Amino acid sequence: MTGIGTIVNTGAVIAGGLLGITFKKGLTQRFQDTIMQAVSLAVMFIGISGALEKMLTIEGNGLAAGKTMMCAVSLAVGSAAGEWLNIEKKFVSFGDWLRKKTGRESDSMFIDGFVTAILTICVGAMAIIGPLQDGLSGDPSMLFTKALLDGIIVAIFAAAFGAGAIFSAVPLFLFQGTVTLLARVIQIFLTQAMIDNMSMIGSMLIFCVGANAIFPVKIKVANMLPALAAVIVYTAAAGM
Repeated sequence: MTGIGTIVNTGAVIAGGLLGITFKKGLTQRFQDTIMQAVSLAVMFIGISGALEKMLTIEGNGLAAGKTMMCAVSLAVGSAAGEWLNIEKKFVSFGDWLRKKTGRESDSMFIDGFVTAILTICVGAMAIIGPLQDGLSGDPSMLFTKALLDGIIVAIFAAAFGAGAIFSAVPLFLFQGTVTLLARVIQIFLTQAMIDNMSMIGSMLIFCVGANAIFPVKIKVANMLPALAAVIVYTAAAGM
């Protein structure tokens, strides 16, 4: 059934989040902080490995890095657009609305957990390629794999941040479900080079999510999301 991949992925996020909430009750703040640092470090290296995979090529007996100009232009243009749209504020506002609707006004970590989880599970190659594959060929295998990974990630985020991480299932379902439904239309406009470059930028943003959780400096990752669209335009303009 087309769309089953996103349904399973969403269910895994909810299940993982509930498991994390249960686990959180038995942890002291000291353990929660250490676990959060550990998973943030893992997220950073997931982002690094994904970006380097697309940037590095073998030339002779060594490695060569490319696409640096593309990254710089796409991130700069995308961030400017995101700052103008103030996407981060909209994410926070939506998270605050959910917090009030669920009666968790006193949960100071709700919004942080919600936004952090969204940016981790909704940004990246699998969140785009998986729904496309499901919509085009009815093959949900990649989303089943993503479901397992997301369930574990959200379980850890829920143990550290609380219930807010569970509600990342809502935008995940809407985003991946939309990509699945529009897969045949999207396929017409996306080349493999565009997907690869979008994956690279997405990995860089995932690194920033991990950095936000482990360092005091706050990167407005949500405001950088338009860079995913900017890199598609750059790729098309460069004839790649």
